[in-house]
Parts: sequence; structure tokens; C-alpha cells
Amino acid sequence: MMDAKNVLGEKLQICCTSPMTGFRRDGMCDTDGTDMGVHVVCARVTEEFLSYTKSRGNDLTTPAPHYNFPGLKPGDCWCLCASRWKEALNAGVAPSVVLASTHEKALEYVALEVLQEYSVEN
Repeated sequence: MMDAKNVLGEKLQICCTSPMTGFRRDGMCDTDGTDMGVHVVCARVTEEFLSYTKSRGNDLTTPAPHYNFPGLKPGDCWCLCASRWKEALNAGVAPSVVLASTHEKALEYVALEVLQEYSVEN
């Protein structure tokens, strides 16, 4: 994890600690071979995206206390599965991303130029 890089080739930055995100719930969109979902895209979720992902069977709004998950609301940052972000992109509901906190593994799913178009800095 110490050597993790973001999509810009720099040191991977924290995505969010409130709510605590990441495959390991350490605030980082880091990944390894046990992360079958590849939770590497640091996204700032929107109502549109949350409704979409719920319709696809992944409810991110309902709290799940047994997983220490408070439920997300628009504006929260969260480490999304790269494939779900790309799916949302194709459906026209992709949320913005934090490039410095998005793991380089995301580039295996989406081109940097596309991620840059959705950067929170834009």
C-alpha cells in the first residue's frame, strides 16, 4: 500500500474518512488481489448516481450498521468499483472523481482523459 499510485502517477491520496471508505475501510481507494470489486475510483456521489446504482442492486444510501456503514448522501466521497463507475458513465450518470485519490488500476477500465473530464476540479 505504501507504493500505491494514483491515475496521475503520484502517491495515492486519501479519498474520504467521513464516511470511512475504501476496500479496507482506511480512507484509501487502494486495492489488492482480494478486492474482487476493484474499489479504486474516488467519486463524489450524486443523487442521480445513487439512484442508478440502487436500481442496479447496490444500495449505497441505506445504512448497514453491521458493516459500520452509515449510508451515503449526495456530496459524499466513496471508493467505487471501477466497473460500476464505467457502467454509470455509459448510462450517463457517472459522478465526478478525485484524480489524486483514484488508484492507477482505474486506468485498466477507463482512459485518463475520460477521468479528467469528470474531475472534481472541472
